[in-house]
Parts: sequence; structure tokens; C-alpha cells
Amino acid sequence: MSARPTARRLIGLSGWAAVWTLVGLAIASEIYLSSNFLGRSITWPEAISDSLEDWYVYGILALPVTWLARRYPPERGTRWVNAAIHLGAAVLFSMVYITLRAVVGKIDSLIAGEPATFGEVFHPLLVRTFPFNLLVYGVIIAVSHALDYYGKYNEQTVQTLELEKHLTEARLQALLHQLKPHFLFNTLNGIASLMHTDVDAADKMLVRLSELLRITMSQTGAPETTLREEVAFLERYLDIEKIRFRGRLETLISIDPEAIDAMVPSLILQPMVENAMRHGIEPHAKTGKIELRGIRSDKDLVLTVSDNGAGIPEGGFKREGIGVANTRSRLAELYGNRQKFELVNGPEGGMCVRITIPFSTSKT
Repeated sequence: MSARPTARRLIGLSGWAAVWTLVGLAIASEIYLSSNFLGRSITWPEAISDSLEDWYVYGILALPVTWLARRYPPERGTRWVNAAIHLGAAVLFSMVYITLRAVVGKIDSLIAGEPATFGEVFHPLLVRTFPFNLLVYGVIIAVSHALDYYGKYNEQTVQTLELEKHLTEARLQALLHQLKPHFLFNTLNGIASLMHTDVDAADKMLVRLSELLRITMSQTGAPETTLREEVAFLERYLDIEKIRFRGRLETLISIDPEAIDAMVPSLILQPMVENAMRHGIEPHAKTGKIELRGIRSDKDLVLTVSDNGAGIPEGGFKREGIGVANTRSRLAELYGNRQKFELVNGPEGGMCVRITIPFSTSKT
């Protein structure tokens, strides 16, 4: 037998003894106070000794009673059969208690130098404690069932939480896998269009794309990564877009040192930057500007992606793209109501995407 189960069993028995000791001491105080109030002098040691002898016997007999409670719970088998079993067991419990307590009482009388016969100790106990013993049996059964139900409830709660966690991770993985081919196909379309007009630029884009794919393949697929790793990925993506826009794209990345190692959802920034280029830069001939900023605001991390395009049209966009829709879903899955995702017009024109999530530097 290994040491761990033995130690666990000893701890359980110690706890069991402690519970019945506390019950015995509580009853001893009641016996002492009531006896002295009624004028029957009794000392504390006598009250404690009598009470502990009673309740230690109950504690010993409670062990088979709890086994019986688990063996014949109310929800299993026929109700009347279970009731008959417990009724018979209650009577047996009472009689065994009286017998054991009579043996203890006889030993006490021998120690005190006032020997009594077994019958002289047994009969008063039978009259005085038989009905009370049935009540004690019922209380033990009720407490045993309550503890079992509580344990099952906790176990089901843990299983439910684990299931919800796995489902959330599965949904996040599905959303992430939907995003990766989406941005890859868009990049390949850009390369394909350059092949007819600027082969050297297309070649550079392929080299940058291979670097980007190498980073993507090395990722573990975890729902979260550090902002530092996310920015490194985004910088390579922007290198590709700068080639595609042929000098018509300027970028600024400003991340507070305090925020650089914060945890963020994997691939959370690229869809926002792609959205800014599609709606804010591509439709115009002027040089496009994209700014990414990250700051820590008290207990939150605030990320913003802004552009100098036309901003949000009056009445809003007719439909959200895959990137924006998936970003909303992923943020909701990861952070619930602790996150905020906003699309607003910037004060100097253009659109600003603001993501607010709980600040954390360790994986959840």
C-alpha cells in the first residue's frame, strides 16, 4: 500500500474523530450547565467523560451507517425497500449502541469501584436512549446524503466548467483557422496581381510571405500570445503590404514598454490592419497611414488601429468582414463582458478600431 492513500485515510479518520469530539464537548457543556442549574452537582471532567463516551460510540457506529447510506440512496432501487432496510438498520443501530454503551458503563463502574451488573447498566440505557438513537441514525443518514450530493454537485460543476473550457477553445481554434487562410488568400491575390506589372516586387512579397508562414507554422495554436510576438508578426505582414502599395503606405507602431509583454488573442491585430487598408487606404490615391498603439490603462490593455481614410460611412458599414466579425466573436469567447470592441471615426478623420481587454502578463 502506498504512503499517499494511507496518509489520506489517516487524515480522514482524524477529521472524523475531531467532528465527534466537538459534538461531545458541545453536549458536555449543555450537561454541565443544565445539571448545575437543576441543583445536581457535576464536575466538568465528569460531564466531558460521560458525553465523549456517548458520542465516540455513535461515531464508531456512524461508519457502517454512512456505508449503508451510500449503498441504498433514496434515488436508487425501490423506495419502500430502501425505507424498510433503513428502518431495520435504525433499530439494529440503536440496540448495538445500547449494548456497546452498556459495556463501557460496566467498565466505568469497575474503575470507580462500584461494580454493576450488565443488566443494571443496559436496562436504563434501553429505556432512556432507544428513541433518541433512532433520531441519531436519521441525522447521520441525512448528513451523509447531503455530503454525497454536495460532492456530486461539485464534481458535476467541475466537469461542466471543463467542458465549457474545451468548447470555448474549440470555437476559438475554428475562428483562428478561418482567419489564417483568409489573410493568406488575400496576400496571394496581391502577389498574383503584381506578377503582371512588377515581378521583382512580387518576388519580394513571396520572400516576406515565406517568412510570415514560417512564424505562423511555429506557433502553438494557443488562443493567446504576447503582444511582443503579435507585433513581430504584424511587422512582417506590413512589409508585404508596403511592397503591394509601392510606397503609398506609411505605418507607425507605438507600444508602451509596460504593455509589450501583455497577453493578447493570437492574430488579433492583422485583421484590423487589413480592414484599415481595405476601407481606408485602397479606395484613395493619397498616401495611406496606419497607426497601431498599445497602452496599459489601469487593469486594462487598450489597443488601437487607426487610418487616415474616409472613416465610417453614415449609417455604418452594410456588413462586417470576416476579420471584424471573427474578432468580435473571439474577444467575447475569451473575455466575456470584460472586453470592449469599438469602431469609431477618428478626431482627425479616418477610422479607429479600439480593443480593450483585461491586462495580464501570464497565459489564462
